[in-house]
Order: sequence, then structure tokens, then C-alpha cells
Amino acid sequence: MATKPISLENFLKFREFFYRKTGIQFEDSKRYFVDKRLIERIEATDSGNFRNYFITLRFETTGEELQLLTNLMTVNETYFFREEYQFKSLVNSILPEITAHKKDNRPLRIWSMPSSSGEEAYSIAMYLLEYWPGINQWDVEIISSDIDTSILAKARLGKFSDRSIQNLPKNLLNKYFRHNGDDYQICDDLRNSVEFTRVNLMKPTEVRGYREFDVIFCRNLLIYFDDLSRRQAADTFFDGLNPGGFLCLGHSESMSRISSLYQVRKLADSVVYQKSREAR
Repeated sequence: MATKPISLENFLKFREFFYRKTGIQFEDSKRYFVDKRLIERIEATDSGNFRNYFITLRFETTGEELQLLTNLMTVNETYFFREEYQFKSLVNSILPEITAHKKDNRPLRIWSMPSSSGEEAYSIAMYLLEYWPGINQWDVEIISSDIDTSILAKARLGKFSDRSIQNLPKNLLNKYFRHNGDDYQICDDLRNSVEFTRVNLMKPTEVRGYREFDVIFCRNLLIYFDDLSRRQAADTFFDGLNPGGFLCLGHSESMSRISSLYQVRKLADSVVYQKSREAR
């Protein structure tokens, strides 16, 4: 028996619940997208109707079904060297400034959030190896996080389609990848250079351990949040940065409209946001 369509009342009820859990706000224009995935999970769980399924989402102690639905609801579209100008800023301006002021030999720490299928984090690692002379003097830790457990598993696997690698220079494709059927498998050295973790940015208990980063990349995530969630994310990133650390957003995002905590820095290749060296 086919599942009944999701009513407007139930769509609004679910939208509010999902927002409170993830910080992601679905516009009315996304209703078809949301309804389709809700119906998929109602049928997959044999819930019969929205009411029964929604009870499961709200009261399931393991949170397993909410995680499965979140995996379906999140958008994961990226590719290697996306918005490459920020990687140029990283090696030409950001890291030289950070290392010039660094007073200890602890590793440089970079956080990529959200990880999606890993292209951004692996691009960072590749860019450092190829274009940053300091990689020979400094240890670097790259942490890449996402709320979607299925996409994290894909990122750890390191297999990518033609579309993902379309912007890579041929010499880097040949150097760091090998053909694996119709896909491209990234080399083990790069796979092992990134730690992938699952985290919900809207849950203080989950982000509490994400501290002492020198650079945070959070590109094209805040566009899915409302003003309140954006401010919460801005506070989380500020707390997670070392004094003098940098935050890189997507080209259509601006921290200036979200938070006054950061200093706007206009570098040669991009505009970024910095935590004052005097801040704690």
C-alpha cells in the first residue's frame, strides 16, 4: 500500500524538529526533496504513516534512524580544488603568517567542516605537499568532519569519479591517483594524512573537543543555516581556533553579517576571517 503524501502540517512539524537537531533549515522550495526522503524512510521502516515514523525519530534511544535520515537529507556535492584561490591563500599567506608567530613545535592543525566525500581535505593535503615549502619543517594534522556517516565512509575509502577530479592538473592526477575500474583511487599516503570524524556542529557536547586549530575551512555550509544557527557555528569556530587562527568560508558567505568576533583579512588571493592574537 502506497504511503500517503506528507501533509503541510507534518512537513512543518518535521522541518522544525530537523532544524533543532541539525541546524539545517529547509525552505518551502525544498519540500519535494524532503517529502520524497521521508516517504522513502517511512516505507523502509514499515512505519505505515508519518505519525508512526515521527514517533520513532523523536524517541528512538539509539538515534540510528535519525542518523540514516540525516544522511539522506544532507547535500554532498564537491570536487577537488574547488575554490582553489583559498588553497593558494593557505600556502602563500595564512600558513607563513601562522608559523612566523608560532612559539612552539606542536603540529599545525587544520579542520575541514563539512568533509563531504573528502575532496576538500585531500585537496588541502595535496596542496601542502605540492606548494608549501614549510611542509618539510612542520608537522600538520588535518581533521575533516561531517554529520553524515555514509559520506564519511566514502571519504575514508578515497574513491572518486571523473567529475570529482575534473579540475586536477594531469600531473597531480597521475602522481596521487590510480585507476580503479571507472573510478580513481587516491594513494594511501594521502588517505592516511586525513582523520575523518563524525560531528554535529549544533551539539555543544560533540564540538567541545574540537580545539586548538590554526585554520578552519567551513565552505558552503552556512548557506543551509538560519541566522541563529550561523551565529552558533561562528561561536563554535571561534572557540576552536587558536589566537591568530583563520577561518575560510565559501565565496558566497560572509562572517561580517554573522558575527563581530572576527577580524576581516583581505589577503592577496582571498578574504578570510581571523581570531585576534590577543583573544582567548
